Amino acid sequence: MSSYDKIYEVVKRIPAGKVATYGQVAEIAGLPRQARLVGYTLHNLKADSDIPWQRVINSKGEISNYGELEWTQYHRILLECEGIKFLANNRINLKIYRWQE
Repeated sequence: MSSYDKIYEVVKRIPAGKVATYGQVAEIAGLPRQARLVGYTLHNLKADSDIPWQRVINSKGEISNYGELEWTQYHRILLECEGIKFLANNRINLKIYRWQE
């Protein structure tokens, strides 16, 4: 199984209403210290993918910004539609919403 496939399998297991960090996904996938690979892998998904990429955020509880404000706003809307609440500082409380496998 490729590294990409391992990452996809972990992300598919994150339930709606929960999030995981890039580093957390990497660790569970057996790819410790490869959080950037997780970000790269998810960033390059096809638009019609069934992988819930929106459930992966950075270790600060923030949506990682790829330079496109519209994309960041879309990411937030998807999470809010799953019931995730953002704090005033645009972060997600990982104590509440972080997925524990």
